[in-house]
Amino acid sequence: MKKMRLTAVVVMLAIVTAVSAQLNLGIKGGVNMSNLVYDDEVNDKNPKIGFHVGLAADYDFAPSMALQTGLFFTTKGYKFDSESVDYTENLMYLQLPVHLAYKVDVTPGTRIVFHAGPYAAYGVGGSREATVGDLTTEWDVDKIFGDAARQYKPFDAGLGLGVGTEFGPLLLDIGWDMGLVNISNDADDNVKNQNAYLSVGYRF
Repeated sequence: MKKMRLTAVVVMLAIVTAVSAQLNLGIKGGVNMSNLVYDDEVNDKNPKIGFHVGLAADYDFAPSMALQTGLFFTTKGYKFDSESVDYTENLMYLQLPVHLAYKVDVTPGTRIVFHAGPYAAYGVGGSREATVGDLTTEWDVDKIFGDAARQYKPFDAGLGLGVGTEFGPLLLDIGWDMGLVNISNDADDNVKNQNAYLSVGYRF
């Protein structure tokens, strides 16, 4: 019995050690360029500039293959500019991506990473802002998500893809997220998120 217990402990320690060796944690952040798609047409040609930041996890489960995930605070929405008014909707989400990655060795310590997969996000706040001349008005702060007609549904999901580079612990990534969920509460509208991003990161 003692030998069985000792064997079980050794096996568990081996599993934990193997997982720890293959799991890399880090931080990532960067710039977003987002827009909203209305009925399969981009709302406006001017993207809204935002940002994202969060914790990233990378699990190498096979040679050159990895599962990439994490939890990020990210801003999306859209911006409309005209001669009379500048209007912006800022949507803030907590986002969880799950991407399958393929890594190609270029030089020792440097790899190119191709990745794609789904994401899920939940709205945690935001605002609408209008600027007319020198006057700027902001409203709906923290109330932009909800069940009302002029609010957005908080849940969002879609597909993302990207390509990045690993320089040892340093990370550089560019990608695109395409929302597949209609976030409008209006039965006559079909509104989806669209976001391109540039990230830099550091892996511990």
